[in-house]
Amino acid sequence: MDRSSRNRLTEKLLHKFTGDTLFDTIARAVCRAGCLPRKELYEAWEVARRVRRRFRGGRIVDLACGHGLLAQILLLLDDSSPVALAVDRQIPKSAVALAVAMNDCWPRLKDRIRFVETDLREVVLHHDDLIVSAHACGGLTDLILDRAVEARARVAVLPCCHDLKGADLGGLEGWLPGPLAMDAVRVFQLRSQGYRVFTQQIPGDITPKNRLLIAEPELTLGVKLDNWQWRTERFLG
Repeated sequence: MDRSSRNRLTEKLLHKFTGDTLFDTIARAVCRAGCLPRKELYEAWEVARRVRRRFRGGRIVDLACGHGLLAQILLLLDDSSPVALAVDRQIPKSAVALAVAMNDCWPRLKDRIRFVETDLREVVLHHDDLIVSAHACGGLTDLILDRAVEARARVAVLPCCHDLKGADLGGLEGWLPGPLAMDAVRVFQLRSQGYRVFTQQIPGDITPKNRLLIAEPELTLGVKLDNWQWRTERFLG
């Protein structure tokens, strides 16, 4: 199958996903919902797998969520996350069909994901959230990173639709293509703001915009000192 296809997955393609794996089961639910482009299934799966290898637990906050599949897969991969918030300016009406299909397969998802239509600037975020976004277009990626830094929360984004006009490319445009230079600057900015950054890629046959940026806040000096004091007091009794 062409994993980059924008054609919708429907019940006619159920025979392509006959395995007993979690991915195949998710794919069959997506086919039954009949509303999601094929590439979005593969993007969400590949991003979720890589994020969960790094980060466990926390409320999932999927910003610019579309149908919210990424949030739901993250819940399936780690049941210690209690709930997920899926936020977009406009939620597709078919997101309900997808959620129903997923709930039919995994009843434990029921009432654990909430869809909210609002400006991404209006969402209240917390430091223990796990903030994610797959292909938030252009400046939305920077907004999501800024919101995560404000909350000192963990974050993972798959950038796309880089708007290079007037962008800060860090002087790297002489060496690197514009979109790559922009993502490199995003890494440098996160590091300067006290974040530990992990750069990965999802398979290029799904999308050429496949750079995955994962980051978590470093312990502040105050937290480090508090932890050291706690360990010292415990040792000394």
